[in-house]
Amino acid sequence: MGIITTIIIGLLSGFIANYIMKGKGSGFLINLVVGLVGSWVGGFLFGLLGLKAFGFIGTIVASVFGAVVLLFVIKKIKG
Repeated sequence: MGIITTIIIGLLSGFIANYIMKGKGSGFLINLVVGLVGSWVGGFLFGLLGLKAFGFIGTIVASVFGAVVLLFVIKKIKG
């Protein structure tokens, strides 16, 4: 996967996860970071569950899942 595709997936998944978690609109850079870290978290969690993400849509689903989990944990830590 190329760097441009990775950035697009990170932005999309960060934006979608922020919307799902009722965020206040974090901005371009925060959505990108949340999406990219969420991609890693989602891939890790999917692996633990024995699931595999295939193709562009599957990668976005795994990334959004990971980003939502990441935002949930951050909100719990922040109080």
